[in-house]
Amino acid sequence: MELHKDQAVNFLQLIVAGEIDEAYEKYTSPELRHHNPYFPGDGESLKQAMKENDGMSPNKTLDVKQTIEEGEKVMVFSHIKQNPEDIGAAAVHIFRFQEGKIVEMWDVGQPVPEDSSNENGMF
Repeated sequence: MELHKDQAVNFLQLIVAGEIDEAYEKYTSPELRHHNPYFPGDGESLKQAMKENDGMSPNKTLDVKQTIEEGEKVMVFSHIKQNPEDIGAAAVHIFRFQEGKIVEMWDVGQPVPEDSSNENGMF
């Protein structure tokens, strides 16, 4: 049985690879809702935004740094780059699962600064 955290990571990897329809078909519930403040809260609106982003940034990458699973909730912390030269951003995606499908999703991000006084870095 696939763990929810594996499902969440696979979902994100398919999105980044441009396989958005497959990601939604395999991992999301038709009742998906999300909390990204830039788009309407339904799954279809987010899906269309992901497709638009894929058209603008077809070479983006996702490097998963950490996952945490607690019951029906999963957190994925990753480094996302829109292209190989991009310094990127730290992103946290939080998923809520129900009956093996993603029913709710949150995402927050922070750009990676070019210069940082923190010797530990963001990752």
